[in-house]
Amino acid sequence: MPSDLSQDPNVRLLTQWIDESERITVLTGAGISTDSGIPDFRGPNGVWTKNPKAEKASNIQNFISDPEVRKASWRDRLDNRAWSADPNDGHRALVQLEKRNKLVALLTQNVDGLHHAAGSSATKVVEVHGTIREVACLECDYRDDMQIALDRVRQGEEDLDCPECGGILKSATISFGQSLVQKDLLKAEAAAQNCDLMIAIGTTLAVYPIAAVVPSAQRVGAKIAIINAEPTEMDHIADLVIRESISEVLPIAVGGASSLPEEDNNGDAETPK
Repeated sequence: MPSDLSQDPNVRLLTQWIDESERITVLTGAGISTDSGIPDFRGPNGVWTKNPKAEKASNIQNFISDPEVRKASWRDRLDNRAWSADPNDGHRALVQLEKRNKLVALLTQNVDGLHHAAGSSATKVVEVHGTIREVACLECDYRDDMQIALDRVRQGEEDLDCPECGGILKSATISFGQSLVQKDLLKAEAAAQNCDLMIAIGTTLAVYPIAAVVPSAQRVGAKIAIINAEPTEMDHIADLVIRESISEVLPIAVGGASSLPEEDNNGDAETPK
């Protein structure tokens, strides 16, 4: 039986827009990964909601100035759900969108690496907030696999220093107070200005400057679609807002109209022949 969402008029409209579009830019946030078991940050079961100390560690000044914050951060890294999480159907649907040669860029606020794990091309993915999969030195250019750093934590080290210069190590994520990578911002803005459809998925669109790609795309005439469980800061400018499961909506919408059930004259859906 087809999913009930395949009969939802908003999902069907998004499916039509994807079929008609030639240049689609996607922006994803934490909501796309919740079905993979990775909690968001500010939701009812969010990481920062349940553990305010984790939010404190996300500020670069706190991380640099307080050894106890760093130690707690490294302990938390050991049990991060990203290590055991697998991509879900939402991530995989975006791989299919790329295979349809419609994807300009996949901009993500997520640091979990699941878009790469699903099979999205590194040339398409722009991780504007960095990645938890690597560790970086705050003083020099040292960068390595996160698991190498975590092995040091497992062996008893509490506050990691750089093996090359002795500087402070942290995950290669962009914390509050840290500058974003300029080339990534330029890629994101270029993708926003070169699309005919912008789909924002699983993000409240409250974190700048990356949230600015949505109005930027609108200014060049792109349609704006938002898929998110909760209201966002930009629902008022969207052409379409869908409040359904991301991992259910995306496979249907990316699959194309030819895979949707047909509707008879009574409005009931019929499975395509």
